Amino acid sequence: MQEIKANGIDSLESALKRCKQLGMRVSSQRQSILELLWHSKEHLSAREIYDRLNQQGKDVGHTSVYQNLEALSQNGIIECLERSQGRLYGNISSPHSHVNCLDTQEIIDVKVELPQELLEQIEALTNTKITEYTINFYGRKKEQID
Repeated sequence: MQEIKANGIDSLESALKRCKQLGMRVSSQRQSILELLWHSKEHLSAREIYDRLNQQGKDVGHTSVYQNLEALSQNGIIECLERSQGRLYGNISSPHSHVNCLDTQEIIDVKVELPQELLEQIEALTNTKITEYTINFYGRKKEQID
């Protein structure tokens, strides 16, 4: 699996640096949210983020979590996925694909590069110029189907 880099954001430190470059204040709440997303490497709901931060003893309000997640995702620092169960947030913000595990509900980030020939075929069929793409794969854990 290839490593994914997000618009030059490939670590917690570069995410914090990007916040500063954009003129965003790096409050303790914002830093705690980024630390959680970078260390967990999961896609979490705002409620899960709020709960985990409070379990860690961080004094972060529910509204503050929502506001910070909105600001971070709107500025391209984190990813926001719209799902039927609500929004999920992850640490990668560059174009990438997902493997959705039907057994665990886990979402795994993967970098997929389609062959140029296939991209050209899709462009010809749709009369468009593809500039970026994401693919959603769905599957089950291998030990569940063996």
